[in-house]
Amino acid sequence: MANTPSAKKAVRKIARRTEVNKARRSRMRTFIRNVEEAITKGDSAEAKTALQAAQPEIMRAAQKGIVHKNHASRKISRLSGRIKALSA
Repeated sequence: MANTPSAKKAVRKIARRTEVNKARRSRMRTFIRNVEEAITKGDSAEAKTALQAAQPEIMRAAQKGIVHKNHASRKISRLSGRIKALSA
């Protein structure tokens, strides 16, 4: 349990930051889910559009420290590869 005033303030800050990060992570996952659903349907055009919308969200999450930059790049690369295979 936090005893000092600075520790109590740190606990409050962490709680606020956790809520923000949860919302950002959830938003990123929603965009990724939209791409994966379009891929599952087999709709190449819809999947490309969804990926174009998801890319900035994924990279924004990386920039904000929600996920690592390499994780974000890998996720985008794998999704685009799946879309490319879908249209081929």
